[in-house]
Amino acid sequence: MILIISFAPEAREELFEVADYYESESLGLGMSFLAAVDRALEQLTVFPRSSPIARGTARIKALPQFPYSLIYSLRPDQVRVLAVMNQKRRPFYWWGRE
Repeated sequence: MILIISFAPEAREELFEVADYYESESLGLGMSFLAAVDRALEQLTVFPRSSPIARGTARIKALPQFPYSLIYSLRPDQVRVLAVMNQKRRPFYWWGRE
């Protein structure tokens, strides 16, 4: 069974903020970031337990070529993205999101 993807509101906001930042730095880089996120999400829908546990039951999926990770939790029918986390800043700021 392939799982659906959902985003915590804060995670969706982080996703677009990061993409906008990269796009402002270099034309097309924001789209490359979003493509990397899409590839990671596709992998997670097929292999949801393939990433290590970050804290509690939340898992962490690093994005190749970018210093960001997706923090996510598993639900019976979905992968819930809790944060689009910069790997060099406040590692557990997302704790408590659902």
